[in-house]
Amino acid sequence: MGSKENHKHNGKENKNDKNAREEKREEQEKQQEKEKHKDERIEESGQITLDENDKHHKIHLITIIGEIEGHDNLSSSSKTTKYEHVLPQLAAIEDSKEIDGVLILLNTMGGDVEAGLAIAEMIASLSKPTVSLVLGGSHSIGVPIAVSTDYSYIVPTGTMVIHPVRLTGMVIGVQQTFDYFRQIQNRITGFVCEHCKVSKSRIEELMMETGVLTKDVGTILVGQEAVEEGIICEVGGIKDAVAKLHEMVEKHKAE
Repeated sequence: MGSKENHKHNGKENKNDKNAREEKREEQEKQQEKEKHKDERIEESGQITLDENDKHHKIHLITIIGEIEGHDNLSSSSKTTKYEHVLPQLAAIEDSKEIDGVLILLNTMGGDVEAGLAIAEMIASLSKPTVSLVLGGSHSIGVPIAVSTDYSYIVPTGTMVIHPVRLTGMVIGVQQTFDYFRQIQNRITGFVCEHCKVSKSRIEELMMETGVLTKDVGTILVGQEAVEEGIICEVGGIKDAVAKLHEMVEKHKAE
């Protein structure tokens, strides 16, 4: 009698062990699938959701890298940020009740003015807390994107190139062309001044600097210099940017 009970008990234990092993295997498969999905997402769009922190905040990471592509496709050998990928994602972030904040990483040479301003305006109009971090460089039209967030950081070796508007291809040498250039430049300087502490007169001085070699005219600001000019909020790295964003998310939720 006791032997039958032991056999029954052992059978139940074996069944429990089997169920536990199956659950563990399923969990491992889910984790592998999740990691695979993350890798594919990073490869395709340079974006990922950071959701494994102890504060249980969901932070969406967007990278602005290479050249910001406009209405024309650049060569397949160029690293680009495509505005048609970024804009819908920003709209989805605004609409999502899951995403708590947005982290923007920048390492860009600039690119198309219209596309860059479109991205900057979208980021600036988000209701979710936003933080940017300049790594390597955020040049030209990358400057408005860097300042479009609620708070901005630059690493000590990060650079920002500020220069006048340039146009590739044929230019008609008439007054209307120069008026158009001025209009575009005013849109850029107006946006930058509205979203950071630099004055319009100072940003124009930096644009027209002739003592620094940046193709023809312009200024290269490195790390702390960008902070001293009032363009970037603070020098820091990824640890600082993530910590600041979590702090802002907490404050936003409390309100």
